[in-house]
Amino acid sequence: MKGTGHDESPRDVWTKRFKQARLLSGLSQKDVGIAAGLDEFVASTRINRYEVGVHQPDYPMATRLARVLEIPVAYLYCDNDEMASLILAFPRAPKGARRAAMQILVTAGE
Repeated sequence: MKGTGHDESPRDVWTKRFKQARLLSGLSQKDVGIAAGLDEFVASTRINRYEVGVHQPDYPMATRLARVLEIPVAYLYCDNDEMASLILAFPRAPKGARRAAMQILVTAGE
C-alpha cells in the first residue's frame, strides 16, 4: 500500500492533510479558525500552528475543523495516500457510485 512516507510521524501526516484540505477549500487560516469557533484574534495564529505542527488539536477540535473544511475527519488522520483520496471522494460520489464501489471492493477482498 502506498503511504505518505516511511519517516512521517502521525503529526506530520495530520499537518500535511490539514493544510492540503484548507488550501483546497480556498479559506484563509483566519476564516477556518473563526468558523471552527476560535476567537477572531487568535484564529489565524492557531490554525498556522496546527499547519506547521507546533500544536495539534484534540479530536473534538479536529472534528470541528473537518466540518468547516467539509471533509471527513478520518482524512486528517489517514497515513495512506490512496486511502486518503478514497476518504475524500467517497462521500462526494453519488449514492449509486458509492454502492458500486463498495460492491467491487468487498468482492475483490474475498
